[in-house]
Amino acid sequence: MRKLAGLWVIGILLVGYTAHAQTVQDFNLVNVLTGNSVSLSTYPSCSGVVIIFTTNACPYDEYYRARITKLSHDYHEKVPVLLVNSNPDPTDSNDAMVKKAQQAGITIPYLADKDQTLMNALGATKSPSVYLLKNDGGKFTIVYKGAIDDNAQVEADVRHAYLKEAIDQLLAGQAIPTGEVRPVGCSIRKK
Repeated sequence: MRKLAGLWVIGILLVGYTAHAQTVQDFNLVNVLTGNSVSLSTYPSCSGVVIIFTTNACPYDEYYRARITKLSHDYHEKVPVLLVNSNPDPTDSNDAMVKKAQQAGITIPYLADKDQTLMNALGATKSPSVYLLKNDGGKFTIVYKGAIDDNAQVEADVRHAYLKEAIDQLLAGQAIPTGEVRPVGCSIRKK
């Protein structure tokens, strides 16, 4: 934290970040739960899409499991949530992803990105890290990226639900003033 022009600036929060400018190219990844391919074009009539990078072994993913499920349930018709696993470790193989989903009760699309194409395109480095994409006539752009909220370990102590606030602002047609908040979690290993 540093003082700048009479204001305290916290290094992890970038207010007004221009994430809005990054267009996301369509992708085609396999949902390990169904074997079906999923892409952004799968959701032509939605207002947006949430992509959450996750792994099987990171404790931060477990802290957020119930919150992700609730977000998915609350917004599934207008802003579907997609889980993406890009970790190349054997503990995150497609078979291990299916087992994890069964154990954790994951029913939303769980996509394998083992060549790390989507991870590299979006610049994801942490698990969990989120990307809220706005759908503008089939053109998807990032309007928020980073943390789900400000307290991974204690949901009851969350003061800022960054992702939920950004989704609500997107659905209300409002500008999203906080475009990026640094995610907290485990590093995703590069191939």
